[in-house]
Amino acid sequence: MEKKTSKELETFLNPRPERDYEIEMECPEFTCLCPKTGQPDFATVTIQYIPDKLCVELKSLKLYLWSYRDEGAFHEAVINQILDDFANACKPRHLQVVGDFWVRGGIHTSVTAEYTGKIQKRKKKSD
Repeated sequence: MEKKTSKELETFLNPRPERDYEIEMECPEFTCLCPKTGQPDFATVTIQYIPDKLCVELKSLKLYLWSYRDEGAFHEAVINQILDDFANACKPRHLQVVGDFWVRGGIHTSVTAEYTGKIQKRKKKSD
């Protein structure tokens, strides 16, 4: 039975919360849709984090990333959304999300977003 995609990132207790250690996950099969053309965009998404009290469960991460397959999103927006959702789920000590997107129209794009203990509030368009 195939499990459906999910926007929920599940967590579990960090087995060594007293120690700083880094977890790195490379997800080479990330896809979303170009919001302008509807064509698929492909990327390798790398997530590196230092957990605090919680770690993200890998199967839930897979289902979460799959949920973007049919969504239109600019590269910058999707990487920042992944960062926000991941940070909200487990409140890590440090987090970095990198999206290394395949060449499209002769342009290679890489987007890096970081979190260091608090999520930055988004500015209003009037700011």
